[in-house]
Amino acid sequence: MKAFVLAAGEGTRLRPLTERIPKCLLPIQGVPLLEIWLKNCARAGIGSVLINTHAHAEAVKEFAATQKTGVSVSIVEEPQLLGSAGTLAENRGFVDGEEAFFVLYGDVLTNVDLRRMLGFHQEKRQTATLGIYQVPDPRRCGVIEVDGNSIIRSFVEKPRQPASNWAFSGVMIAGGDVFTLIPGQRPADIGFDLLPRMVGRMAAYRITEYLLDVGTLDNYHTAQELWPGLQAQQAGR
Repeated sequence: MKAFVLAAGEGTRLRPLTERIPKCLLPIQGVPLLEIWLKNCARAGIGSVLINTHAHAEAVKEFAATQKTGVSVSIVEEPQLLGSAGTLAENRGFVDGEEAFFVLYGDVLTNVDLRRMLGFHQEKRQTATLGIYQVPDPRRCGVIEVDGNSIIRSFVEKPRQPASNWAFSGVMIAGGDVFTLIPGQRPADIGFDLLPRMVGRMAAYRITEYLLDVGTLDNYHTAQELWPGLQAQQAGR
């Protein structure tokens, strides 16, 4: 099993913390965010991860070379940002032969059970599965409407008038068919350019474990207080 970890963002909303440290290496209770992701991948049986970088790329490469999670890490540096969907398309060879693969946003802090989510994806047999969660202000998110069979019937990125408070979490599973739907321009974004094209072909997996987008200073400081750790994954749901 393989995963993309999207980590090329410049972290402008986290300045001054990101002036010298890439967003994905900011520590949560002393542990780099990227290390938390790699540990969660390891426990889910994900053996190989591709990480894209842009700002502070050398720091990410140094971390990858010394990390000891047991996950094989490949680094792809983007001198010019490709966008989240562009990164997938330009590195599709990484997942050649894979029936499914994960796409994980590097600035999301979560202890979601990835193995359980994969089982749900295999049951639903859709092109992709999006992890979704409820948010207090959906105008800042990719907002989803879901039918009674957990199939996504609408997706709107940052809507002015949200149809629900269920949002894309930044945790996704996809199959190879997704590459045929990524537009050719670069940069290309998952939320704006890809997911709206996949409505009716995606399942929604409701995440009940801890999940927080730590892309802002307020959320980053909140995470230091409330992060329960990977060991707090819910069991027996």
